[in-house]
Amino acid sequence: MSTGSQTRVRLGMVGLGGATMQLLPSIVTDERVEIAGVVDADERARRDFADDFAVPAHESVEALAADPGVDAVYLATPHALHADQAVAALAQGTHVLVEKPLSLTVADCLRVVEASRASGAHVVVGHTHAFDRPVRALRDLLDHGDLGEVAMITSFNYGSFLYRPRRPEELDTRLGGGIMFNQVPHQVDLVRLLGGGLVRSVRSSAFVLDPSRPTEGSHTTFLDFEGGAVASLVYSGYDRFDTDELTGWIDENGAPRRPDHGSATRALRALPSPADEPALKAARGYQRGWAPPVADGHQHPHFGLLLVSCERADVRVGPSGLQVYDIDGMREVPVEPVAAVPDKSAVLDDLYRAVVLDEPSPHDAAWGAATVEVCEAILASSRERREVTLAHQVPRRRPAVAVSPDPAPRDPAARGA
Repeated sequence: MSTGSQTRVRLGMVGLGGATMQLLPSIVTDERVEIAGVVDADERARRDFADDFAVPAHESVEALAADPGVDAVYLATPHALHADQAVAALAQGTHVLVEKPLSLTVADCLRVVEASRASGAHVVVGHTHAFDRPVRALRDLLDHGDLGEVAMITSFNYGSFLYRPRRPEELDTRLGGGIMFNQVPHQVDLVRLLGGGLVRSVRSSAFVLDPSRPTEGSHTTFLDFEGGAVASLVYSGYDRFDTDELTGWIDENGAPRRPDHGSATRALRALPSPADEPALKAARGYQRGWAPPVADGHQHPHFGLLLVSCERADVRVGPSGLQVYDIDGMREVPVEPVAAVPDKSAVLDDLYRAVVLDEPSPHDAAWGAATVEVCEAILASSRERREVTLAHQVPRRRPAVAVSPDPAPRDPAARGA
Protein backbone atom coordinates (compact mmCIF):
# COMPACT_ATOMS: atom_id res chain seq x y z
CA MET A 1 0.00 0.00 0.00
CA SER A 2 1.02 3.59 -0.52
CA THR A 3 2.84 5.82 1.92
CA GLY A 4 2.23 9.43 2.83
CA SER A 5 5.27 10.56 0.81
CA GLN A 6 4.12 8.84 -2.38
CA THR A 7 3.18 11.05 -5.32
CA ARG A 8 2.26 8.46 -7.97
CA VAL A 9 -0.09 5.51 -8.16
CA ARG A 10 1.70 2.38 -9.41
CA LEU A 11 -1.08 0.60 -11.26
CA GLY A 12 -1.20 -3.03 -12.37
CA MET A 13 -3.42 -3.73 -15.39
CA VAL A 14 -5.66 -6.82 -15.44
CA GLY A 15 -7.36 -7.42 -18.79
CA LEU A 16 -6.42 -5.75 -22.07
CA GLY A 17 -9.79 -5.51 -23.84
CA GLY A 18 -12.02 -2.62 -24.80
CA ALA A 19 -12.38 -1.09 -21.34
CA THR A 20 -8.62 -0.86 -20.91
CA MET A 21 -8.28 0.67 -24.36
CA GLN A 22 -10.65 3.45 -23.29
CA LEU A 23 -8.85 4.17 -20.01
CA LEU A 24 -5.29 3.80 -21.31
CA PRO A 25 -5.03 7.24 -23.02
CA SER A 26 -5.83 8.96 -19.73
CA ILE A 27 -3.33 6.79 -17.84
CA VAL A 28 -0.38 7.48 -20.13
CA THR A 29 -0.96 11.25 -20.12
CA ASP A 30 -1.43 11.58 -16.34
CA GLU A 31 1.69 12.35 -14.28
CA ARG A 32 0.06 10.90 -11.15
CA VAL A 33 -0.16 7.33 -12.49
CA GLU A 34 2.42 4.88 -13.78
CA ILE A 35 1.81 1.42 -15.20
CA ALA A 36 3.55 -1.17 -13.02
CA GLY A 37 2.55 -4.61 -14.33
CA VAL A 38 0.06 -6.59 -16.37
CA VAL A 39 -2.08 -9.75 -16.33
CA ASP A 40 -4.08 -11.05 -19.28
CA ALA A 41 -5.29 -14.48 -20.32
CA ASP A 42 -4.02 -13.87 -23.87
CA GLU A 43 -0.31 -14.60 -23.83
CA ARG A 44 0.32 -12.53 -26.98
CA ALA A 45 -1.42 -9.43 -25.62
CA ARG A 46 0.23 -9.82 -22.21
CA ARG A 47 3.71 -10.13 -23.72
CA ASP A 48 3.24 -7.23 -26.14
CA PHE A 49 1.92 -4.91 -23.44
CA ALA A 50 4.72 -5.84 -21.03
CA ASP A 51 7.33 -5.20 -23.73
CA ASP A 52 5.80 -1.89 -24.87
CA PHE A 53 5.53 -0.48 -21.34
CA ALA A 54 8.64 -2.19 -19.90
CA VAL A 55 6.72 -3.71 -17.00
CA PRO A 56 6.58 -7.25 -15.56
CA ALA A 57 3.92 -9.66 -16.80
CA HIS A 58 2.25 -11.81 -14.13
CA GLU A 59 0.27 -15.01 -14.41
CA SER A 60 -2.50 -14.09 -11.93
CA VAL A 61 -4.19 -11.23 -10.13
CA GLU A 62 -2.83 -12.59 -6.86
CA ALA A 63 0.76 -12.42 -8.13
CA LEU A 64 0.26 -8.90 -9.49
CA ALA A 65 -1.33 -7.66 -6.25
CA ALA A 66 1.54 -9.17 -4.24
CA ASP A 67 4.16 -7.32 -6.29
CA PRO A 68 5.72 -4.71 -3.93
CA GLY A 69 5.95 -2.34 -6.89
CA VAL A 70 2.15 -2.28 -7.33
CA ASP A 71 -0.16 -0.06 -5.25
CA ALA A 72 -3.44 -0.79 -7.04
CA VAL A 73 -4.84 -3.15 -9.65
CA TYR A 74 -7.23 -2.22 -12.43
CA LEU A 75 -9.72 -5.02 -13.10
CA ALA A 76 -11.06 -4.94 -16.66
CA THR A 77 -11.98 -8.60 -16.89
CA PRO A 78 -15.32 -10.39 -17.56
CA HIS A 79 -17.95 -9.24 -15.06
CA ALA A 80 -18.32 -12.61 -13.37
CA LEU A 81 -14.66 -12.46 -12.27
CA HIS A 82 -14.72 -9.01 -10.66
CA ALA A 83 -15.74 -9.90 -7.11
CA ASP A 84 -13.29 -12.79 -6.61
CA GLN A 85 -10.43 -10.84 -8.15
CA ALA A 86 -11.18 -7.74 -6.08
CA VAL A 87 -11.36 -9.76 -2.85
CA ALA A 88 -8.05 -11.47 -3.69
CA ALA A 89 -6.29 -8.13 -4.27
CA LEU A 90 -7.81 -6.48 -1.20
CA ALA A 91 -6.74 -9.40 0.98
CA GLN A 92 -3.14 -8.38 0.21
CA GLY A 93 -3.79 -4.74 1.06
CA THR A 94 -3.76 -3.68 -2.59
CA HIS A 95 -6.21 -1.01 -3.74
CA VAL A 96 -8.68 -1.85 -6.52
CA LEU A 97 -10.01 0.07 -9.49
CA VAL A 98 -12.67 -2.18 -11.00
CA GLU A 99 -14.78 -1.78 -14.10
CA LYS A 100 -18.53 -1.64 -13.71
CA PRO A 101 -20.37 -3.62 -12.60
CA LEU A 102 -18.69 -4.46 -9.31
CA SER A 103 -20.24 -7.92 -9.68
CA LEU A 104 -23.39 -9.60 -11.00
CA THR A 105 -25.13 -9.96 -7.62
CA VAL A 106 -25.51 -7.78 -4.56
CA ALA A 107 -24.30 -10.68 -2.42
CA ASP A 108 -20.97 -10.80 -4.23
CA CYS A 109 -20.68 -7.01 -4.12
CA LEU A 110 -21.10 -7.10 -0.35
CA ARG A 111 -18.17 -9.52 -0.13
CA VAL A 112 -16.03 -6.84 -1.75
CA VAL A 113 -17.40 -4.20 0.64
CA GLU A 114 -16.38 -6.36 3.60
CA ALA A 115 -12.96 -7.16 2.13
CA SER A 116 -12.27 -3.45 1.63
CA ARG A 117 -13.27 -2.64 5.20
CA ALA A 118 -11.21 -5.50 6.63
CA SER A 119 -8.04 -4.63 4.71
CA GLY A 120 -8.26 -0.85 4.77
CA ALA A 121 -7.56 -0.82 1.02
CA HIS A 122 -9.84 1.31 -1.14
CA VAL A 123 -12.11 0.35 -4.04
CA VAL A 124 -13.07 2.65 -6.91
CA VAL A 125 -15.84 1.37 -9.21
CA GLY A 126 -15.64 2.88 -12.69
CA HIS A 127 -15.44 4.05 -15.31
CA THR A 128 -19.11 4.83 -15.75
CA HIS A 129 -20.33 8.02 -17.39
CA ALA A 130 -21.02 9.41 -13.93
CA PHE A 131 -17.30 10.29 -14.02
CA ASP A 132 -17.74 12.49 -17.12
CA ARG A 133 -16.65 16.03 -16.33
CA PRO A 134 -19.91 17.68 -17.50
CA VAL A 135 -21.86 15.35 -15.19
CA ARG A 136 -19.64 16.25 -12.27
CA ALA A 137 -19.95 19.93 -13.18
CA LEU A 138 -23.73 19.55 -12.99
CA ARG A 139 -23.46 17.84 -9.60
CA ASP A 140 -21.37 20.81 -8.38
CA LEU A 141 -23.97 23.22 -9.78
CA LEU A 142 -26.75 21.39 -7.94
CA ASP A 143 -24.71 21.50 -4.72
CA HIS A 144 -24.63 25.30 -4.88
CA GLY A 145 -28.41 25.28 -4.50
CA ASP A 146 -29.27 28.05 -6.97
CA LEU A 147 -31.33 25.69 -9.14
CA GLY A 148 -33.36 24.32 -6.22
CA GLU A 149 -34.16 20.68 -5.57
CA VAL A 150 -33.95 18.03 -8.28
CA ALA A 151 -37.38 16.81 -9.40
CA MET A 152 -36.96 14.78 -12.62
CA ILE A 153 -33.99 13.14 -14.31
CA THR A 154 -34.18 11.74 -17.84
CA SER A 155 -31.53 9.45 -19.33
CA PHE A 156 -32.35 8.49 -22.94
CA ASN A 157 -29.90 6.58 -25.13
CA TYR A 158 -30.21 4.61 -28.37
CA GLY A 159 -27.24 3.02 -30.14
CA SER A 160 -25.68 -0.13 -31.56
CA PHE A 161 -24.41 -1.86 -28.42
CA LEU A 162 -25.99 -5.28 -28.98
CA TYR A 163 -24.48 -5.64 -32.46
CA ARG A 164 -20.91 -4.73 -31.70
CA PRO A 165 -18.68 -7.83 -31.77
CA ARG A 166 -19.36 -10.07 -28.75
CA ARG A 167 -18.08 -13.24 -27.14
CA PRO A 168 -20.80 -15.85 -26.46
CA GLU A 169 -21.03 -15.04 -22.73
CA GLU A 170 -21.70 -11.40 -23.58
CA LEU A 171 -25.06 -12.49 -24.97
CA ASP A 172 -26.05 -14.45 -21.84
CA THR A 173 -27.68 -12.36 -19.11
CA ARG A 174 -26.74 -14.89 -16.42
CA LEU A 175 -23.07 -14.30 -17.24
CA GLY A 176 -23.40 -10.54 -17.30
CA GLY A 177 -24.26 -10.21 -20.98
CA GLY A 178 -26.63 -7.83 -22.70
CA ILE A 179 -27.29 -4.26 -21.66
CA MET A 180 -28.22 -4.87 -18.03
CA PHE A 181 -24.70 -5.15 -16.64
CA ASN A 182 -22.91 -3.27 -19.42
CA GLN A 183 -24.89 -0.18 -20.37
CA VAL A 184 -27.57 0.20 -17.72
CA PRO A 185 -24.98 0.73 -14.92
CA HIS A 186 -23.95 3.91 -16.74
CA GLN A 187 -27.51 5.20 -16.49
CA VAL A 188 -28.03 4.06 -12.92
CA ASP A 189 -24.76 5.61 -11.75
CA LEU A 190 -25.60 8.87 -13.52
CA VAL A 191 -29.03 9.30 -12.03
CA ARG A 192 -28.01 8.08 -8.57
CA LEU A 193 -25.21 10.66 -8.51
CA LEU A 194 -27.58 13.45 -9.53
CA GLY A 195 -30.55 12.23 -7.47
CA GLY A 196 -28.68 11.75 -4.20
CA GLY A 197 -28.01 8.02 -4.34
CA LEU A 198 -30.95 6.57 -2.43
CA VAL A 199 -33.31 4.82 -4.84
CA ARG A 200 -36.46 3.70 -3.02
CA SER A 201 -38.08 1.56 -5.70
CA VAL A 202 -37.84 0.37 -9.30
CA ARG A 203 -40.46 -0.35 -11.96
CA SER A 204 -39.23 -1.56 -15.33
CA SER A 205 -39.88 -3.37 -18.58
CA ALA A 206 -36.93 -4.87 -20.46
CA PHE A 207 -37.00 -6.49 -23.89
CA VAL A 208 -35.31 -9.24 -25.88
CA LEU A 209 -36.25 -8.29 -29.45
CA ASP A 210 -33.81 -10.40 -31.47
CA PRO A 211 -33.71 -14.20 -30.84
CA SER A 212 -30.25 -14.36 -32.41
CA ARG A 213 -28.96 -12.09 -29.60
CA PRO A 214 -30.84 -13.76 -26.71
CA THR A 215 -30.36 -11.18 -23.97
CA GLU A 216 -31.94 -7.89 -22.96
CA GLY A 217 -31.23 -5.19 -25.53
CA SER A 218 -33.58 -2.43 -24.38
CA HIS A 219 -35.49 -1.22 -21.35
CA THR A 220 -37.68 1.52 -19.94
CA THR A 221 -37.35 2.06 -16.19
CA PHE A 222 -38.80 4.38 -13.55
CA LEU A 223 -36.81 5.05 -10.36
CA ASP A 224 -38.32 6.66 -7.26
CA PHE A 225 -35.79 8.30 -4.91
CA GLU A 226 -36.16 8.62 -1.15
CA GLY A 227 -35.88 12.41 -1.35
CA GLY A 228 -38.81 12.72 -3.75
CA ALA A 229 -36.96 12.97 -7.06
CA VAL A 230 -37.70 10.51 -9.87
CA ALA A 231 -35.73 9.28 -12.86
CA SER A 232 -36.80 7.78 -16.17
CA LEU A 233 -34.27 5.61 -18.02
CA VAL A 234 -34.62 4.49 -21.64
CA TYR A 235 -31.97 2.51 -23.47
CA SER A 236 -31.95 0.59 -26.73
CA GLY A 237 -28.94 -1.12 -28.28
CA TYR A 238 -30.64 -2.43 -31.41
CA ASP A 239 -28.69 -0.34 -33.96
CA ARG A 240 -31.61 1.61 -35.38
CA PHE A 241 -32.27 5.13 -34.12
CA ASP A 242 -29.12 6.68 -32.61
CA THR A 243 -29.18 9.46 -30.03
CA ASP A 244 -25.85 10.75 -31.36
CA GLU A 245 -28.17 12.39 -33.88
CA LEU A 246 -29.25 14.65 -30.97
CA THR A 247 -25.68 15.56 -30.02
CA GLY A 248 -24.44 16.79 -33.39
CA TRP A 249 -23.04 13.35 -34.28
CA ILE A 250 -20.53 13.33 -31.45
CA ASP A 251 -20.12 9.75 -30.25
CA GLU A 252 -20.05 8.34 -26.71
CA ASN A 253 -16.31 8.95 -26.37
CA GLY A 254 -16.54 12.55 -27.60
CA ALA A 255 -15.34 11.92 -31.17
CA PRO A 256 -17.06 13.29 -34.28
CA ARG A 257 -18.69 10.62 -36.44
CA ARG A 258 -20.87 10.20 -39.51
CA PRO A 259 -24.45 8.86 -39.48
CA ASP A 260 -24.35 5.10 -40.00
CA HIS A 261 -27.64 3.61 -38.81
CA GLY A 262 -27.56 -0.18 -38.95
CA SER A 263 -23.87 -0.41 -39.85
CA ALA A 264 -22.94 -2.58 -36.84
CA THR A 265 -25.60 -5.13 -37.78
CA ARG A 266 -24.54 -5.16 -41.41
CA ALA A 267 -20.90 -5.71 -40.42
CA LEU A 268 -21.83 -8.79 -38.37
CA ARG A 269 -23.92 -10.20 -41.19
CA ALA A 270 -20.97 -9.76 -43.55
CA LEU A 271 -18.76 -12.11 -41.48
CA PRO A 272 -18.04 -15.42 -43.21
CA SER A 273 -19.30 -17.27 -40.13
CA PRO A 274 -20.78 -16.39 -36.72
CA ALA A 275 -17.77 -18.21 -35.27
CA ASP A 276 -15.62 -15.29 -36.49
CA GLU A 277 -17.31 -12.81 -34.16
CA PRO A 278 -15.17 -13.47 -31.02
CA ALA A 279 -11.99 -12.95 -33.05
CA LEU A 280 -13.33 -9.62 -34.28
CA LYS A 281 -14.01 -8.70 -30.65
CA ALA A 282 -10.48 -9.72 -29.61
CA ALA A 283 -8.96 -7.56 -32.36
CA ARG A 284 -10.28 -4.50 -30.53
CA GLY A 285 -8.02 -5.21 -27.56
CA TYR A 286 -4.40 -4.22 -27.05
CA GLN A 287 -2.08 -4.39 -30.06
CA ARG A 288 1.71 -4.02 -30.06
CA GLY A 289 2.95 -0.48 -30.67
CA TRP A 290 -0.27 1.17 -29.45
CA ALA A 291 -0.23 4.98 -29.33
CA PRO A 292 -2.89 7.28 -27.84
CA PRO A 293 -5.29 8.87 -30.34
CA VAL A 294 -4.94 12.53 -31.28
CA ALA A 295 -7.55 14.95 -29.92
CA ASP A 296 -8.89 16.29 -33.20
CA GLY A 297 -12.32 17.84 -32.78
CA HIS A 298 -13.03 15.77 -29.67
CA GLN A 299 -15.46 16.87 -27.00
CA HIS A 300 -16.50 15.33 -23.70
CA PRO A 301 -17.74 11.73 -23.44
CA HIS A 302 -21.51 11.46 -22.98
CA PHE A 303 -24.26 8.87 -22.66
CA GLY A 304 -27.06 10.01 -24.91
CA LEU A 305 -29.55 12.64 -23.78
CA LEU A 306 -29.33 13.55 -20.09
CA LEU A 307 -31.77 16.19 -18.82
CA VAL A 308 -32.30 17.25 -15.21
CA SER A 309 -35.32 19.29 -14.13
CA CYS A 310 -35.00 21.29 -10.92
CA GLU A 311 -37.26 23.75 -9.12
CA ARG A 312 -35.91 26.76 -11.04
CA ALA A 313 -34.25 25.40 -14.20
CA ASP A 314 -33.75 22.52 -16.59
CA VAL A 315 -30.17 21.47 -17.35
CA ARG A 316 -29.00 19.45 -20.33
CA VAL A 317 -25.70 17.57 -20.19
CA GLY A 318 -23.92 16.88 -23.44
CA PRO A 319 -20.55 16.55 -25.16
CA SER A 320 -20.02 20.33 -25.22
CA GLY A 321 -20.82 20.82 -21.53
CA LEU A 322 -23.93 22.15 -19.78
CA GLN A 323 -26.88 24.17 -21.04
CA VAL A 324 -29.07 25.74 -18.37
CA TYR A 325 -32.63 26.73 -19.35
CA ASP A 326 -34.55 29.10 -17.06
CA ILE A 327 -36.79 32.18 -17.14
CA ASP A 328 -33.93 34.24 -18.59
CA GLY A 329 -33.39 31.89 -21.53
CA MET A 330 -30.50 29.49 -22.13
CA ARG A 331 -26.93 29.89 -20.88
CA GLU A 332 -23.84 27.76 -21.36
CA VAL A 333 -21.83 26.63 -18.35
CA PRO A 334 -18.19 26.07 -19.32
CA VAL A 335 -16.57 22.75 -18.49
CA GLU A 336 -12.80 22.29 -18.64
CA PRO A 337 -11.63 20.76 -21.94
CA VAL A 338 -10.88 17.08 -22.32
CA ALA A 339 -7.52 15.89 -20.99
CA ALA A 340 -7.22 12.77 -23.17
CA VAL A 341 -9.11 10.94 -25.91
CA PRO A 342 -11.38 9.55 -24.65
CA ASP A 343 -11.21 11.55 -21.42
CA LYS A 344 -11.43 9.23 -18.40
CA SER A 345 -9.16 11.37 -16.22
CA ALA A 346 -11.81 11.91 -13.52
CA VAL A 347 -11.58 8.18 -12.73
CA LEU A 348 -7.89 8.69 -12.04
CA ASP A 349 -8.74 11.67 -9.81
CA ASP A 350 -10.67 9.31 -7.54
CA LEU A 351 -7.97 6.64 -7.69
CA TYR A 352 -5.23 9.14 -6.80
CA ARG A 353 -7.20 10.50 -3.85
CA ALA A 354 -7.87 6.98 -2.58
CA VAL A 355 -4.35 5.58 -2.92
CA VAL A 356 -2.16 8.60 -2.20
CA LEU A 357 -4.39 10.76 0.03
CA ASP A 358 -6.35 7.92 1.70
CA GLU A 359 -9.68 9.56 0.78
CA PRO A 360 -12.44 7.05 -0.09
CA SER A 361 -14.01 7.47 -3.49
CA PRO A 362 -17.70 8.39 -3.69
CA HIS A 363 -17.79 5.43 -6.11
CA ASP A 364 -16.59 2.92 -3.53
CA ALA A 365 -17.65 -0.71 -3.14
CA ALA A 366 -20.84 0.16 -1.25
CA TRP A 367 -21.82 2.57 -4.03
CA GLY A 368 -21.08 -0.12 -6.63
CA ALA A 369 -23.24 -2.62 -4.71
CA ALA A 370 -26.14 -0.14 -4.67
CA THR A 371 -25.89 0.32 -8.44
CA VAL A 372 -25.91 -3.45 -8.98
CA GLU A 373 -28.95 -3.70 -6.70
CA VAL A 374 -30.84 -1.35 -9.03
CA CYS A 375 -29.80 -3.42 -12.07
CA GLU A 376 -30.96 -6.62 -10.37
CA ALA A 377 -34.24 -4.91 -9.51
CA ILE A 378 -34.76 -3.83 -13.12
CA LEU A 379 -34.53 -7.46 -14.23
CA ALA A 380 -36.82 -8.65 -11.42
CA SER A 381 -39.37 -5.91 -12.02
CA SER A 382 -39.53 -6.66 -15.73
CA ARG A 383 -39.87 -10.42 -15.27
CA GLU A 384 -42.41 -10.19 -12.44
CA ARG A 385 -44.21 -7.05 -13.70
CA ARG A 386 -44.16 -5.34 -10.32
CA GLU A 387 -42.51 -2.55 -8.39
CA VAL A 388 -39.38 -3.65 -6.49
CA THR A 389 -38.23 -1.91 -3.31
CA LEU A 390 -34.54 -1.71 -2.43
CA ALA A 391 -32.54 -2.38 0.73
CA HIS A 392 -28.83 -1.70 0.01
CA GLN A 393 -28.79 1.88 -1.23
CA VAL A 394 -26.25 4.39 0.06
CA PRO A 395 -26.34 8.19 -0.13
CA ARG A 396 -24.11 10.07 -2.46
CA ARG A 397 -21.00 11.28 -0.62
CA ARG A 398 -19.39 14.54 -1.66
CA PRO A 399 -15.75 14.12 -2.70
CA ALA A 400 -12.94 16.22 -1.30
CA VAL A 401 -11.54 19.10 -3.35
CA ALA A 402 -10.38 17.80 -6.72
CA VAL A 403 -6.71 17.02 -7.17
CA SER A 404 -5.61 18.05 -10.65
CA PRO A 405 -2.80 16.53 -12.67
CA ASP A 406 0.50 18.37 -12.94
CA PRO A 407 0.25 21.46 -15.20
CA ALA A 408 2.42 19.83 -17.85
CA PRO A 409 0.91 16.46 -18.81
CA ARG A 410 3.17 13.51 -19.42
CA ASP A 411 4.51 12.96 -22.90
CA PRO A 412 2.65 9.83 -24.13
CA ALA A 413 5.89 8.75 -25.78
CA ALA A 414 7.22 8.11 -22.27
CA ARG A 415 4.77 5.17 -22.12
CA GLY A 416 4.54 3.73 -18.61
CA ALA A 417 7.69 5.34 -17.22
